[in-house]
Amino acid sequence: MKPSPVDAVLEHYPRIYFACHTRHARDPRTGETLSSHQVSILDHLSRTDPTSLAELAAHMGVTASTMSLAVDRLEAQGYVRRRRDGGDKRRLQLTLTAKGQRIRESHSVLDRQKVGAMLARLSETARASAVRGLELLALAATREIEAHAGREATA
Repeated sequence: MKPSPVDAVLEHYPRIYFACHTRHARDPRTGETLSSHQVSILDHLSRTDPTSLAELAAHMGVTASTMSLAVDRLEAQGYVRRRRDGGDKRRLQLTLTAKGQRIRESHSVLDRQKVGAMLARLSETARASAVRGLELLALAATREIEAHAGREATA
């Protein structure tokens, strides 16, 4: 029996991720290495729109004290800026520094060379079909994120 589309995605995506994911990110300018967890934190921050430490911790499923320790390290390395909220001095607002933004822009969860090697194992027709399928899934993911954001805004 053919698996459902949901079962197929749940079965196949982890194999792609396992074959091609990166464990660390390297700053292209300094060569410093960050763990995937540190990069994940950076991926959730912006240079211009502050995020509170408490919101970030809740979103990532950790305690504020755990997130604070991780942010301490990123701040010491120059990737994150921490400031007190102007309206509520108890709240810490986090933004990326230029160095943190550089990591965000240069990092991908998948290794470019490994993805290239994987795609090279397919025929040109199969490769085009695979890429088109991923484009369609990404479009659906964008629509799901937008719908989810709309539900949160009305809640």
